Amino acid sequence: MDYSDALLRDVLTRAKRVAVVGVSMNPVRASYFVARYLGLRGFDVVPVNPVYAGKVLFGKTIVASLSEVEGAIDIVDIFRRSEAVPEIVEEALAVFPDLQTIWMQIGVEHPAAAALAEARGVTVIQDRCPKIEYQRLFGELRKGGFATGVISSKL
Repeated sequence: MDYSDALLRDVLTRAKRVAVVGVSMNPVRASYFVARYLGLRGFDVVPVNPVYAGKVLFGKTIVASLSEVEGAIDIVDIFRRSEAVPEIVEEALAVFPDLQTIWMQIGVEHPAAAALAEARGVTVIQDRCPKIEYQRLFGELRKGGFATGVISSKL
């Protein structure tokens, strides 16, 4: 999928509140460090995962589903397998009438669900990571192309 830098920059600049669906409490999982990173960059991150519902992550209570989120969401960031995407998109569209963006993580794509969201005026980004795009667009990528915040003397 090709997305212009202008589109990605606009999405990341406009958004204030992000629901991370499929977030993990395991610090080595991508969903954990992406959610953490977005929170450190000023986004209000809402963690969503039925497995961890009621637990606290980054000072926020994890909810089981998008239907349990109070208030508006700008981006629904999906860390689930592609086959789970339609149900998540349908719920997001039903719950958040002013949703701006559905973002599917690297390796996650679903053309039919994307078309449904786009028909409702929602921007859809597939097979990309908002952390990587934010770092690339706002000058945070380091020499190796990664900026995880982890420094090791054994690299």
